[in-house]
Amino acid sequence: MPPAAAHFSDHLPVLPEAAVTALVTDPAATYVDATFGRGGHAQRILQRLAPAGCLIAFDRDPAAAAAAAALRDPRFAFERTRFSRIGATLEQRGVARVQGLLLDVGVSSTQLDDPARGFSLRANGPLDMRMDPSQGESAAQWLARAETDELTRVIRDYGEERFAVSIAKAIVARRKHGPALATTADLAALVADAIPVKSRKDAAQHPATRTFQAVRIHVNQELEELAVTLEQAGPLLAVGGRLVVISFHSLEDRIVKQFIARHAHPERAADPRAARLPLRAADLPRPRLRALGKVTADALEIAANPRARSAVMRVAERTDIAWPA
Repeated sequence: MPPAAAHFSDHLPVLPEAAVTALVTDPAATYVDATFGRGGHAQRILQRLAPAGCLIAFDRDPAAAAAAAALRDPRFAFERTRFSRIGATLEQRGVARVQGLLLDVGVSSTQLDDPARGFSLRANGPLDMRMDPSQGESAAQWLARAETDELTRVIRDYGEERFAVSIAKAIVARRKHGPALATTADLAALVADAIPVKSRKDAAQHPATRTFQAVRIHVNQELEELAVTLEQAGPLLAVGGRLVVISFHSLEDRIVKQFIARHAHPERAADPRAARLPLRAADLPRPRLRALGKVTADALEIAANPRARSAVMRVAERTDIAWPA
C-alpha cells in the first residue's frame, strides 16, 4: 500500500473531490499539481494513485516548499519554481507527457492569513505581496516608483476599480508629500481616502479590496503566468489527459475559458466565419482539446470554506496527438 499522506495544516483546498476526480483517470500515470500550496489537493491525488503512479508538484512560495518537505512519499516530487517553468522543469526531469495537470490559481488562504506576507487587509503587515519574497519587487517597491499612468492601468485592469485614476494620483502625491507606503494599513487608508464614501457600493467590502487585488496580480505577474502555463500545458498532456483549472475571479477564468475554446474549436479561432461556411469535415482544423464543462462549489462546501464561493473549475481533455508549436 502507498504511504499515508502527511498532515500539513487546517487549510481547506477548494473543490477537492471534484478536482481530483476530474484529474486522475489512470492511477498508474504521472500527474502535475502546479500550485502545491499546503498540499491539500496533492494529498488527495496521492490517495488516488497506484504504487506506480507519480505526482510532481510546483510552487514558488517558500512556505509551500517547507510543507512539501513533510510529504514523504516515494511517488511525490517537488519543484520550488513558478509554474510558468513547468515545461522546462519537466524536460529536465525527462518527463515528456503527463496524464493530468492541476492549477489552483491566485492567492491561498494561508498566504492571506499571514500578516507578514502583506496580502491581506485584515491585519497590518509589510506591504510585500510576493508569492516568493526572495524574488522581484515587493508591492511597496513598485508603488514607490510607478507613474500615474501605469498605476491607473494596473488598478483599473486588474482590480476593475472605477476610481483607479483617483487612487493612482493619491499614490503619486503621497510620494511627494508624505512618508512612503510601507504597510498594508498605509495603502488601505490611502485608498479609502481616495474613494468618496457616497460612491462605495458595497458597505461590507473594504474600499481598498480591488486595489489590493490589482497590486498583487501585477507584482506576481499572475495573469501572464497563467497564460504562459496554459500554452505549455497542452503539449505536455498525453492524449486523453486532463487539464483542471480552478480560478477565483473573472480575469483568470476568462483566460482559461478562452484557451480551452480556442483549442476545442480551432476552426473558430482561425476564422470566426468558418462555422457558417459549407466546408467538409476533413478541411477543418482538428480540435486538440475537448471541453468537459465547469464546476462550482455547492452550498455545503461554501458553508465549510467560504473561499470556495467564487471558485470556478474548468476541465478539458486532450483529444489529438498533434499540437502545433
